Amino acid sequence: MSAEIVQFLEQAGPYLTAALSAYGAGVLTRTETAAVDATANVGRRILQAVWRRRDEQGRAELESVVGEAAEEPGDEDVFASLRYQIKKALREEASFVRELNALLPERPNVSITATGERSIAAEKIHIAITGDSATIRQS
Repeated sequence: MSAEIVQFLEQAGPYLTAALSAYGAGVLTRTETAAVDATANVGRRILQAVWRRRDEQGRAELESVVGEAAEEPGDEDVFASLRYQIKKALREEASFVRELNALLPERPNVSITATGERSIAAEKIHIAITGDSATIRQS
């Protein structure tokens, strides 16, 4: 799989999640709604573009996975199935990756700097511990 496809799928994830949350299983057929935020509308455009490129069987597979993802929003396995459906469409036509990338908003240049003892620098942090004798409890 090309690095371009991997990068697109990573960047598109939040948009796809937002689209499924806002539009549900109808995301493939609904028109853009002004009441829905821009993030969800980008995800909707991506999913509809993929749907339009698929043959009848591919559309049915995508519709099925979108329905499951809408019903199970936190299920990573279902979301992985959705990413796989998109990946299949992108592999079939190399220029399609560039077309879908154009739908994503430009990411600002981010500069992250950490200075000083025990400083942390990252664009995303899930857990960070910088102290001595720290205890983590998972509930």
